[in-house]
Amino acid sequence: MTGRDLLAIVLLRDVPFWTQSIGRRFTRGMLLLAYLYVGVLLVLLALENFFLFPGARDKSWIELNERYNIHAVEFTSEDGNTIHAFWSAPKEWKPAQGAVLYSHGNGGNISGRQESLLRWQRELNRAVLLYDYPGYGKSTGKPTEASCYAAAEAAFRWLVETQGVPPEEIILLGSSLGGVMAIDLATRHPCRAVVCCAAFTTFPDMAQRQFPWLPARWLVRNRMDNLAKIGTLHCPVFLIHGTADTLVPPWMSERLYEAARGEKELLLLPGHPHRPPSQPEAFAALRRFLQRTASSN
Repeated sequence: MTGRDLLAIVLLRDVPFWTQSIGRRFTRGMLLLAYLYVGVLLVLLALENFFLFPGARDKSWIELNERYNIHAVEFTSEDGNTIHAFWSAPKEWKPAQGAVLYSHGNGGNISGRQESLLRWQRELNRAVLLYDYPGYGKSTGKPTEASCYAAAEAAFRWLVETQGVPPEEIILLGSSLGGVMAIDLATRHPCRAVVCCAAFTTFPDMAQRQFPWLPARWLVRNRMDNLAKIGTLHCPVFLIHGTADTLVPPWMSERLYEAARGEKELLLLPGHPHRPPSQPEAFAALRRFLQRTASSN
């Protein structure tokens, strides 16, 4: 057998070796499926961040509504990226009143979240800083797990150093993917509370859920391990999850709640899909939680 013949066999070409019996034809078919499976797996692994950060591909931008009291600001993260953000404070706001650091989900950019920013400001009567991840909106760089952590760190530092907000009066708010940044920040900084909407347990859990026919859990590079980190927090933790969330299942917030220590609460919203809450009762529950835990901070 020549080297060319052996190569033809390995490449599963239609050569006499594969056509001499039914068994060999069946084996060739199975190997073709295996090759296809491995090929799809390699492509998905190569495109991991492509699927994880779809908002970086969304180049649409909605200009600031002139009726809103929202201001565009910028700051630089430690990895050199320019982070674009929106800042809005209530009238006669003072730093001691505290602020909300809003880390959004992985789709879209901050320009489409202006009303959401104002809702959180109005409901909690605190200033709100909403920032974009690297590669999102007008922020520079590329989104990775590390660069998103760096962007969140820069946003926190801007609140403390530029606006003079006491760290103990900063609410770390994370929606979906943003829960990763909120929880990670709380492992390194004191804060008023961590508030997560539709947060997931770990990225490997999410990858396995999205591709159950692949060993995704063991092969993905990004970790985003909220489950391990939340058990190390010493601040109050408030979790919100819609029971009709088909992207991030509610059981993930239930597991996060079980792992959290200290003051904590889980609010399940009946029939609510995968998006931040808008129901007045959700904000009322959060305000009660903040009042109840004020003495523990």
